[in-house]
Amino acid sequence: MPSQDESVQIAVIGGTGIYDTSLFKEERTLKPQTPYGDTSDVILVGSLGDKKVAFLPRHGKGHRIPPHMINYRANIWALRELGVKRIIAPSAVGSLDYKFKPGDIILPDQFIDLTKRRAYTFYDGPQVCHVSMADPLCSDLRIVAKKCLTDLNIRYHDKGTYICIEGPRFSTRAESHIFKDILHADIIGMTLVPECILARESEICYLSISTITDYDVWADQPVSSKEIIETLQKNVDNTKNLLSKIIPSVTEERTNCSCGHALKDALL
Repeated sequence: MPSQDESVQIAVIGGTGIYDTSLFKEERTLKPQTPYGDTSDVILVGSLGDKKVAFLPRHGKGHRIPPHMINYRANIWALRELGVKRIIAPSAVGSLDYKFKPGDIILPDQFIDLTKRRAYTFYDGPQVCHVSMADPLCSDLRIVAKKCLTDLNIRYHDKGTYICIEGPRFSTRAESHIFKDILHADIIGMTLVPECILARESEICYLSISTITDYDVWADQPVSSKEIIETLQKNVDNTKNLLSKIIPSVTEERTNCSCGHALKDALL
């Protein structure tokens, strides 16, 4: 556990395509030991201006860990032990509506969980936790992100519902139409859950920066990983520019969210 003056307040969990840490001035790397096993990769601790930042590639370097095999509990536990209070989490998503176009960024404010076999909590007993997820994404960080996106003149959407599926396969056409027409989700991905839930249990603010790479198969445009990566690479610069603007803008005070006391009245 770092001393108070060494604690790292902000973490970036890099999603698909976000493996480059050149944004930060590297200071050290850590290989944490956690009760849940290994993290996805070593954690780089660096700085951006006067902010200490931890960087962890969600899928590991080289994208070697599929979404259903990510050790989410180890990742979040390790960041919490570092002293992290805010997590900024870029990710790649598909669109379930033509108004959300490939290349756009969306800041989801809700999710629907259709994952099947993940570890969703740190509280497996004997202590039980029923944490509120009514508003699962941090309102404080969303305010900061919206201002930064506007300042950078990046096309974005300030809310939306993220449907999280197990993966690693993509949807069938029938599933995609259910997600769009019956569940009324806006974007689809594979990694938001349980990452944001575990962050909430850790009383860490969590912001999802979702980059739209493609239309899901409801649009009769079959998805390929190659096309997704090509589109994502075109938008990596936008994501890096956004991170470089958001991180210095984050203050220590958490005035517009309740993430910092999420466990109040949640533990039995």
